[in-house]
Amino acid sequence: MALMSVDEALTHLTAAGSSYRQSKPLRTESLPLLDALGRLVAHDIMAPIPVPPERNSAMDGYAFAWADALAAESLVVSQRIPAGVAPMPLLPSTAARIFTGAVIPEGADTVEMQENCDESQGRVQFLTATRRGANIREAGEDIARDSLLLAAGTRLGAAELGLLASVGMANVNVLMPLTVAIVCTGNELVAPGDSLAAGQRYNSNDAMLAALLKQYGCSLISLPVVEDTLAATEQALLQAVTRGADLVMTTGGVSVGEEDHLRAAVERLGRLNLWKVAIKPGKPLAFGDIQGVPILGLPGNPQSVWVTYHILALPFIRALQGDPAVPLSLCLPAGFEQLKAQGRREYLRVKVVSDADGNQRVVPHPQQGSGALTSAAWSDGFAVVEANTTVMRGQSVAFIPVK
Repeated sequence: MALMSVDEALTHLTAAGSSYRQSKPLRTESLPLLDALGRLVAHDIMAPIPVPPERNSAMDGYAFAWADALAAESLVVSQRIPAGVAPMPLLPSTAARIFTGAVIPEGADTVEMQENCDESQGRVQFLTATRRGANIREAGEDIARDSLLLAAGTRLGAAELGLLASVGMANVNVLMPLTVAIVCTGNELVAPGDSLAAGQRYNSNDAMLAALLKQYGCSLISLPVVEDTLAATEQALLQAVTRGADLVMTTGGVSVGEEDHLRAAVERLGRLNLWKVAIKPGKPLAFGDIQGVPILGLPGNPQSVWVTYHILALPFIRALQGDPAVPLSLCLPAGFEQLKAQGRREYLRVKVVSDADGNQRVVPHPQQGSGALTSAAWSDGFAVVEANTTVMRGQSVAFIPVK
């Protein structure tokens, strides 16, 4: 099977994620706002009230009718309006002392800030020419009633929760977390804390992948490390499906060696839709389906897991949940050169650094091997080097922040 480009793979994965979501929508629940932090909005939310609900003052100052101010040198101060108090209608040819956020009284159409006013003996004089309608926030200026407040799939952060609170919502309907089963394969893997024997290494993939998924708000099903046999691989995949996983993610076993059994297991139990992507690191990647449950098979090398999760797996998971977020991508000068073209799109682990003048550039970690995690912990994200291209120092390259 020929290598698929990263863009082709992304198109395939996101379309498949949307298809799964439509055929098997996630359940929803209603939560208090703070309990919903980090969750995804289940349905479009329309604003039940306008914000602000009434015309109010943007400044501490005086509210008045603009025509009255033109006709007199000063106006009688007829009332005082702090925020949170319902005002009386403004008497003709008078002004109201008003404070930021207070409701504009009926009959007033302008507010002048207190710095441009002189109040003495119960009258106020305006020291500068005033624009009609100045310093007034109109009702619904920020949010119109029945306008779209948050779209379905929006991830709820602090600003989004504040927005919901601003329209009086105490609870919000969110998607139930996506349940992901993690299956790590490899006879050589040992759990952290255990003793290493010759030829063994600690299983960093499980902890790293679990943390990445938890950061995204997923619930996890953890399974023991799977030995490198076809029978054990099949058994682990079936166990993940029967335990209610919405998605099965595996690490290792996706290459073509005699000890790699994931492809055969998926093809025996279900179907394989995608195999091998032109990405560096991380060429071996499997995507398929077992009993209606999607399966994503990532490579076994830790750095390949780090890259393929962010570049390929996460967009699929977003599509599976209806999350419209698009990863941020910037262009920054390269603080390196790469004179040998690669046949695959490469994602270098880089850090953003600044020179004495504040000019930023990206520099790569010296260790870019697929088995080394030091570059992931050190880096700020990925510099993208397109297939069959070179990079000169100072050349603009795509930078994808990751943390």
